Amino acid sequence: MTVLSTQSHTTARRAITILGSGHIGFAMALLLQQQAGDYDILVVDRDPARLAEVAALGVSTQWATDDASLQSAVDGRFAVLNALPFHCAVPVATLCATAGVHYFDLTEDVASTQAIRALAANAHSVLMPQCGLAPGFIGIVGHDLARRFDTLHTLRMRVGALPRYPQGALRYNLTWSTEGLINEYCNPCEAIVDGVRTTAPALEGLETFALDGVEYEAFNTSGGLGTLTETLAGKARQVDYQSIRYPGHNAILKLLLNDLRLRDRRDLLRDILETAIPTTDQDVIVVFATASGLKGGRLVQDSYSAHIVGRPVAGHTLSAIQLTTAAGICTALDLVAQGRLPQRGFVGQESVALSDFLANRFGVAYAGEGALVL
Repeated sequence: MTVLSTQSHTTARRAITILGSGHIGFAMALLLQQQAGDYDILVVDRDPARLAEVAALGVSTQWATDDASLQSAVDGRFAVLNALPFHCAVPVATLCATAGVHYFDLTEDVASTQAIRALAANAHSVLMPQCGLAPGFIGIVGHDLARRFDTLHTLRMRVGALPRYPQGALRYNLTWSTEGLINEYCNPCEAIVDGVRTTAPALEGLETFALDGVEYEAFNTSGGLGTLTETLAGKARQVDYQSIRYPGHNAILKLLLNDLRLRDRRDLLRDILETAIPTTDQDVIVVFATASGLKGGRLVQDSYSAHIVGRPVAGHTLSAIQLTTAAGICTALDLVAQGRLPQRGFVGQESVALSDFLANRFGVAYAGEGALVL
């Protein structure tokens, strides 16, 4: 049963634009609409059918057909939440920086994040990319674990968005952006190795483990760490991020990307995946992070784990990836609106205290199946 949060807030009603009305944009609008007293929401897209679904929530919509309509959706707003594909991140962030509007996105693309950080140097508003699950929440967890140690040795972060009922050799269903998924499987992965910031190839570093009696594999994927390697440079021996999959997934991906060279034909790979692999709303988010180091002169280990499934919100069933991704960016918006985060410039996920995140009316969704959500 879904229960409304009773957390009180003192934020004034603020004008918010959500760019993109796909699965994640819809979920963001749905969560924020439950707090309509705090946020005046406008959802913008070029797809009239998707906008109609959002409009049925009682949310204002705008059909964007050109740069002028996009500009009008940004000007004068308190914040823009960008749920468009990763290649739109820098152009939209540039519009927001110029207009003095707070900017939040979900990108996993490292180059886009670096470009947005450069934009933020002279910005009078917040530019906060990577506000989803990974990058996003996992960086908040990782930083919280890291700060518990006098001397941090290793920090390993693992996240998977997986089907609850896997089928086929890949044992995988599409639960979010195919374009973003391919980006993670192909691009270099940031890490700290032997105390030095470096990059590692995607799909490498294969490991297997069991969590709560379920067998998984994990391997390097790009973008999950956000800015954490920069934050922990010189403070840790080993920091890495890997995506969790069911056993056998990695070998098939290497066949597709390396042996068949589909990493050089990403449009074809996207068509193959979207044609052959069904989507599912019956998914589960697996989060596992562990850190080791010295605390009070003793070698100790601390860990964090969570399993999150989808659930109904105001009569609409959200998948686990919809819920967690939307909750992440809505929490970031909430914390900026409440003055609990910096009010200008680049804001990394490490700026968010884990306790603040989990106590937030949106972030509480990460507490698991028994969480109170809107």
